[in-house]
Amino acid sequence: MKYLIACLGNIGAEYENTRHNIGFKIADALSNDLDAAFKVERLASVCRAKYRSRTLVIIKPTTYMNLSGKAVKYWLEHEKIPMENLLVVLDDIALPFGTLRLRPKGSDAGHNGLSHIIQTIGTNRFARLRFGVGNDFRRGYQVDYVLGEWPKEEEKELPFKINTAIEIIKSFTTIGLERTMNMFNKKPN
Repeated sequence: MKYLIACLGNIGAEYENTRHNIGFKIADALSNDLDAAFKVERLASVCRAKYRSRTLVIIKPTTYMNLSGKAVKYWLEHEKIPMENLLVVLDDIALPFGTLRLRPKGSDAGHNGLSHIIQTIGTNRFARLRFGVGNDFRRGYQVDYVLGEWPKEEEKELPFKINTAIEIIKSFTTIGLERTMNMFNKKPN
């Protein structure tokens, strides 16, 4: 069984510790947890890891957030991964900081990376793991907020929240979407 774990973010040092790059942070932590390394390949940094007889193809698109669909489509097709084995990991301003929500489908909720994926692969019926970054910004300052760095108190909590995200991803690949949603969406994380 093969899975595509598409973790969204922007390449470049200036974006490294921003809220919008939580997908990349989770990807790095997951690859470390599975003792695997990324290498730059077509349209993404790619890490192939084994977990309980499954192959996880973890990608960090190098297309920048707003063109994430190019990398997702390419790697789905290149690795011959079925749509039900795709999990997109992204930031979400509609959720309070650190809230993790797994969903089987849905709209882009104004997220440009997710919008481009839906548009490029032609469906919104794929799993996504949303990581809440909160919405403590004044009207018109959303871009500054998501491209801003974490405040110190949230930064201290990040490792714990990222570890929970890794548990969710591993669970998705072993016991499936529905059971993982039942386990993790109901309890506070």
